[in-house]
Amino acid sequence: MPIRIESIALIILVVLVLLLIVSNIVIVQQSKAFVVERLGAFRTVWGVGLHFKIPFIERVAKRVSLKEQVADFAPQPVITKDNVTMQIDTVIYFQITDSKLYTYGVERPMNAIENLTATTLRNIIGDMELDQSLTSRDIINTRMRAILDEATDPWGIKVNRVELKNILPPKEIQNAMEKQMKAERERREAILQAEGQKQSQILVAEGEKQSAILRADAAKQAAILHAEGEAEAIMKVQQATADALRLLNESSPNDQVIKLRSLETMVKVADGKATKIIIPSEIQSLAGLASSAKALLESDEAAK
Repeated sequence: MPIRIESIALIILVVLVLLLIVSNIVIVQQSKAFVVERLGAFRTVWGVGLHFKIPFIERVAKRVSLKEQVADFAPQPVITKDNVTMQIDTVIYFQITDSKLYTYGVERPMNAIENLTATTLRNIIGDMELDQSLTSRDIINTRMRAILDEATDPWGIKVNRVELKNILPPKEIQNAMEKQMKAERERREAILQAEGQKQSQILVAEGEKQSAILRADAAKQAAILHAEGEAEAIMKVQQATADALRLLNESSPNDQVIKLRSLETMVKVADGKATKIIIPSEIQSLAGLASSAKALLESDEAAK
């Protein structure tokens, strides 16, 4: 019987030792860091892997995430340089770079970051007027990130990015801004309509100008073609006359033929509008001869 009690006690002792050993085996996951204390003092920081903790002497004081984290803070009332109160809420992206400083640097680090963000935001907005604060988000974000990053560096925290999530001015300011934007849109619409009418009138005038130019060019070309046609006709008539004279000269005409051609010319001249006609002497004698011949013919017919 005593042997059985000793065996059971030994088994229980072995089991307890195994449980104690297993419970003091610590596995650190990826992107994690464990701050270990020995007898209440900082001992080391465990990284990724398998670690063994001395029972009753060492303990894990803090488990720290090394991932980039996001903190969305509630809207904070701020006052601009022109005494306008508005609500602004911010979003901070930060990462823990030193687990020891994060553990021992400041009490409740997230609360400290929130308060620091609020005071920094009030200081920056207090130096800006309302319109400037609404249009300078990038400037505000950059200044806040630089100030917060410098202030949180002793805490083992690096601020990677700061964003103003919402800027909410008072209701009456919002109404005034909406009316201003509406007036601005109406002004731009009126300007665009005026520009459109102006362009339309310019295009109509340009079209009329081009049409007038084309009509003038057409009339000019028609006049040129008409003049060229008349000139060509005159040249052909003159060429025909010259050819006739040349042929007449080549045939060695006698005086009777010349007088006959002169008489034909006089007939053409008499068809004109001239009131006075000068007849050469040769033509006059020819006309007298023709009159005498006509009188003889008439007397012969009477005798018959």
